[in-house]
Amino acid sequence: MLPPRYQLPELVLPPVLPTDAASLTALLHAVIASHNDVKTQALNHMQHMLEQFILARYRMFGASSEQSANQGRLFDEAETLAADSTEIQDVAPLPTELEPGKGKPASKPARGKRAPLPSELQRVDVVHDVPAAERTCPCGTPMVEIGQDVSEQLDIVPMQVRVLRHIRKRYGCPGSEHAPVTAPLPPQPLPKSNASADFLAMLLIVKFIDGLPLYRFEYVLDRHGVTVPRQTLARWVIGAGRLLQPLHNLMRDALLESPFIHVDETVVQVLKALGKQPTSNSYMWVQTGGPPGQPVVLFDYDPGRGAQVPMRLLHDYRGFLMTDGYDGYNQLARTDGIEHMACWAHVRRRFVEAVKVQPKGRRGLADEAVAMIGKLYSIERDCKDASDAERLLARQTHSVPALAALKAWLDKSLPGVTPKSALGKALSYMRDYWSRLTRYTERGDLPIDNNRCENAIRPFVVGRKAWLFSDTVAGANASAVIYSLLETAKANGLEPYTWLRRVLRDLPAAKTVDDVAALLPWNMKDLHTPDLTSGVTS
Repeated sequence: MLPPRYQLPELVLPPVLPTDAASLTALLHAVIASHNDVKTQALNHMQHMLEQFILARYRMFGASSEQSANQGRLFDEAETLAADSTEIQDVAPLPTELEPGKGKPASKPARGKRAPLPSELQRVDVVHDVPAAERTCPCGTPMVEIGQDVSEQLDIVPMQVRVLRHIRKRYGCPGSEHAPVTAPLPPQPLPKSNASADFLAMLLIVKFIDGLPLYRFEYVLDRHGVTVPRQTLARWVIGAGRLLQPLHNLMRDALLESPFIHVDETVVQVLKALGKQPTSNSYMWVQTGGPPGQPVVLFDYDPGRGAQVPMRLLHDYRGFLMTDGYDGYNQLARTDGIEHMACWAHVRRRFVEAVKVQPKGRRGLADEAVAMIGKLYSIERDCKDASDAERLLARQTHSVPALAALKAWLDKSLPGVTPKSALGKALSYMRDYWSRLTRYTERGDLPIDNNRCENAIRPFVVGRKAWLFSDTVAGANASAVIYSLLETAKANGLEPYTWLRRVLRDLPAAKTVDDVAALLPWNMKDLHTPDLTSGVTS
């Protein structure tokens, strides 16, 4: 039975029917037309519900790079993979190594061949010698060394838990006439705790890089004979977040110097947020950008998703702003000096969903849209390594005509498609944001999509799958600061633990802004991985 709003109305006729055939025919056509309108609405509604059912099955059971299989709605649209084909995102090549005896980089290892181990790893030589009794030739002559065969194995040193004893020498007057002098203790990251800088670095890495919840790290320490309650670990994480806040502030200053900024948001659950139910959603707002050579990734916690949040975060920014279609960014985008851009990956994603609900074996308008958008990405891929001037020329020469053809196709296709269908929604979305979608062709350095921000969100989402929620607002703010620093370090090509270890050792002694700025990732790109098995020096 149809819902009440789709049930046919009772036949209502005027008290006196017209007597002439023409008037009576017109009246009957009017009644039939009203019935057909209701029928059409019902059919459109049924088509919409069927499409939603098919998409739900794809999300639950279908193999797709846009949705993690068997995870249901764990990831929302802002956190899905940035692309599901090579039209959107290239696969990063393996790092090249020099082939033995050759002066050119080795290509991808042949099938069945093992890739060489990274050259930057520490090498420990284990020498295997031939026993002296076997080094005599059958002719009676002692053998001499003529070479050696070298093979390599990947080894690992298990985590070492140890205690640092800070021994502070004290000197006094032999006659006890003056106060003694004691060697000062170097500034510590958390002065009232017994956690060293290196311990805090490992704690933050296993939680925010490896996605290990604190209760599991508690068990790891327990295996090593050390009891540290997870509540204590949580206090140390929050304390470390407060210590690292100055670096977060300086990174925001660098972000606001960006020619363009990507913005996106994702949900996070905070159990003890004031005025909110434990099961309600709060949000992590992610911004990526930075001046050339200084990539920045910033996370900021906020209990809401309203337009006031991006206004608060970026009210001093002037430049290009790349977002998805969420209306919460519109108020910021109306600020003088901000040019709003829209993401082509989000448009393509809607057409991909429209393809999924098509009848099997049929090629429709959604396939045409995916192919035409693919041409735009093909142009971007061809000029990926070009200069900004060369990329601008390629966009003006190739992308602008491709966009004009796509717009003509859109205007022709849209009137004949049901608005509430998956294809109709995809077409309407592209029409509504067309001016923002084409803005990237105005310059050679502007992005075509918001994938950079979505890629930055993904480590947070993977970690959230393990630790599920933040207990307090202080913990959520600390998480935002720490994720910001670690993801920015990764974006600048640094190994996160090595960099954070150095920061936590040096930051407590920083006295000026310049001292703090010296620890920013782009100012420490010459940082090398230390020998972690070495002793501690004062």
